[in-house]
Amino acid sequence: MTKHIFVTGGVVSSLGKGLTSASVGMLLERRGLRVRLQKFDPYINVDPGTMSPYQHGEVYVLDDGSETDLDLGHYERFTNSPLTRDSNFTTGQIYLSVINQERRGEFLGKTVQVIPHITNEIKSCVHKLAADDVDVVITEIGGTVGDIESLPFLEAIRQFSLDVGKENCLYIHLTLVPYLKAAGELKTKPTQHSVGQLREIGIQPDVLICRTERTISREDREKIALFCNLPLNAVIEEKDKDFSIYEVPLSLVENKLDEIVVEKLRLNAKPLKLDDWRELLNRMRNPREEISIAVVGKYAEHRDAYKSIYESLDHAGIANHAQVRIQRIQAEEVEREGPERLLSGYDGLLIPGGFGERGIEGKVESIRFARERGIPFFGICLGMQCAAIEFARNVIGLGGAHSTEFNKDTPHPVICLLDEQKSITDKGGTMRLGAQPTTLQADSKSREWYGNADISERHRHRYEFNNVYRQQFAAHGLSFAGTSPDGSLVEIIEMPAHPWYVAVQFHPEFKSKPTAAHPLFNGFIAAAVAKHQARGEQRAKPVPAPQEAPSLPR
Repeated sequence: MTKHIFVTGGVVSSLGKGLTSASVGMLLERRGLRVRLQKFDPYINVDPGTMSPYQHGEVYVLDDGSETDLDLGHYERFTNSPLTRDSNFTTGQIYLSVINQERRGEFLGKTVQVIPHITNEIKSCVHKLAADDVDVVITEIGGTVGDIESLPFLEAIRQFSLDVGKENCLYIHLTLVPYLKAAGELKTKPTQHSVGQLREIGIQPDVLICRTERTISREDREKIALFCNLPLNAVIEEKDKDFSIYEVPLSLVENKLDEIVVEKLRLNAKPLKLDDWRELLNRMRNPREEISIAVVGKYAEHRDAYKSIYESLDHAGIANHAQVRIQRIQAEEVEREGPERLLSGYDGLLIPGGFGERGIEGKVESIRFARERGIPFFGICLGMQCAAIEFARNVIGLGGAHSTEFNKDTPHPVICLLDEQKSITDKGGTMRLGAQPTTLQADSKSREWYGNADISERHRHRYEFNNVYRQQFAAHGLSFAGTSPDGSLVEIIEMPAHPWYVAVQFHPEFKSKPTAAHPLFNGFIAAAVAKHQARGEQRAKPVPAPQEAPSLPR
């Protein structure tokens, strides 16, 4: 029978349940087990696709077009677990499914209630990932124990162990042990209360992972174990990681978490193999170069809005033995202060995706600066569209060129709405989403870095390059390096005369891993390293000694 691990969180939010779940999944995979991961989100939105990046962070898109929580990005970066729409469920989806069943008369006139109908639907979603070829399903419960929104999910996973047997379930609770500076000590009481709330519901954690700034003494661990009804070895310290999130799995191994899980679930596991992961961290600690990349976006101050992009830059840095210093710059600041002041001195410029008109002109001016100065440039989704707008205005000379998303009356709509989008009114889940094929030109940088003519990448957009302008763009030196197989949609644009000028309509950041950097991010960082080295060589050249001025005749 498939085994199940449930990960919950307490005391405060943002403790890193997603990272913990991903790390546990990775460790079990490295012990030869077949793992699947999923997350339940307690908000009533059907999916995060219509939510603000300021509230939710990035929307992580899967191959099947599902718009999901950013924690699924951690799952994919740490593990090889295939993710589908069954990997992320929200309260909105759960209730919508139950209401639709009620409307179809499937409950035969019964009163529909949270228990058992909502909880049964939640349990059925967990069962969807259990199969003969799956050893362990890891289910993360979003939110914090004590939140009213999380109660149906906690009740469902309590019932789940009764359905499949306690020997087939394991509960991991992630909590916080705060350090009070005024008292000069760690406080265990919040953890005790959090576990107490879980036990009131009927869930006894099997493992307690304690996030902390300071080392937890054995005395404090013994106190936590006693009051939370756990053996001492099941109280695991997880100190904050100042260096990298990729240290988390090794930290859990040091605390023997993988051994505890294997033993409690009686899994037939192989010895743990982590040599490549240790080598990855060694590369990060000992880079050969240090480069700087400017990311100019409209959500730049909110780190989670571009989570996968920042991670992908780190992955490419690992591949190139480089430390990537990322400077997040608001596009509106570029509009106010100009690119010369804000972008000079960087080794590369990345323009990420986004929606809405705010900051567009700052992105356009940033791209012009990179194009004219020969700075490696990488545009993603809206970044590609802004590159097309900049090229049309400043190279071709199409004054007022724009996207119809921002200016419906533009004289030169170089970016326009996809034909399939023109009749759509609902906003949720209706964009061009998920994996789409792309054919690459033989002589393009993209083909060189991918090493294949045919690729598949994930999309999330409504607007596209306007084919009416293709001939003009090509005549002025822009190459359409990637298109849909039938040639109808532009997927990649490049400028062959530029050191690195690549912009894509898709989202390559969703297919990058620390052990396998995405080809385009790899190429971009390689170009930035070359730019940095060339600048260093220029600075290192000896300055000719001034010649003595000839003496003037007396």
